[in-house]
Amino acid sequence: MTHDLLDALVNRRRPVELPMCRSFWDRLHDRRVDRAEAAAVLAALSTTMPDPAAVTTVVQSLHERRPAHGHDFPGAVNIVGTGGGPRTANISTAAAFVAAAMDVRVVKTGSRASSGGVGSIDLLDRLGIGLTRSYEETGHLLDRFGIAFAGYFVYPTELTRLARTVLPLDLRTIGRWINTVGPFLADLPVSAQLTGVSDATHLPALRALAKAQPEKRIWLCANDLGADELISFTANSVHGALDLQVGPVGDGDLTQLAASAQDDVVPHFLDLLTGRAPVAAVDTVCLNAAALAVAAGHEPDLPAGFRTARAAVADGAPRALAERMRRVVAHG
Repeated sequence: MTHDLLDALVNRRRPVELPMCRSFWDRLHDRRVDRAEAAAVLAALSTTMPDPAAVTTVVQSLHERRPAHGHDFPGAVNIVGTGGGPRTANISTAAAFVAAAMDVRVVKTGSRASSGGVGSIDLLDRLGIGLTRSYEETGHLLDRFGIAFAGYFVYPTELTRLARTVLPLDLRTIGRWINTVGPFLADLPVSAQLTGVSDATHLPALRALAKAQPEKRIWLCANDLGADELISFTANSVHGALDLQVGPVGDGDLTQLAASAQDDVVPHFLDLLTGRAPVAAVDTVCLNAAALAVAAGHEPDLPAGFRTARAAVADGAPRALAERMRRVVAHG
């Protein structure tokens, strides 16, 4: 069974089964997987998305290796995308702050930028807001601020082992699959999750992963622009308990959502939280915050949530929250 998983992923003549996944992870743990095999498995997963059953099996094999932690964040919601698509401002992170200012409990996961730009973790670094290092710390910040940014501890340790095994190859180059399914790899005990999907061809696999987590209300959103978040000026498909069409709620184009220059990331982000960014960008942030509020059960529907989000931005509450976290979290 040494290379069974690799054979199933590359040749796709037989199903991916739990025993072959378990064998691969066991050998990886014991350092009996060499660079070539690890890289080949990652490349096979990333080049063409396997069928939904195979993806669910691989993810299940990772989850079953994790020790129980006994923590729960009832009523909390996560917003996270698969990455890819047009390079936009930090929409999901801004939406998390706006939703938290609406009294929605938010525990957000994220990543660093895969190729240039500034990912959510890069932004938090610049803001001086650190990632949490345990479920206890996450719960403490959630109770104090209504929002927390979960660190790497929520992800399987096997991902770190893979990254080390393929060195000097870059995991971001051959491991795109990990980003795509990343929202479902995190062991985050929240009640709901909004996941933006940049590549609609991945929706069948991601819907299967969502179905495998019935304890969590998971909405997958996609649009023709290939953005991994709800966009205010185009039609968005939301897949969950009910399939919905959302938007457009206004006019605009992608230039209004463009990421800022590296040196202007923090001022641009704070402007986004106070409504000083282009209208399309603010509306996009508010639309995602509204979806979080509805998914968490805080708002009855998206129009009501959008109005509440817009009012929170106008009131300055999201930026005030971010500034408070910067002062407290950055200094311990």
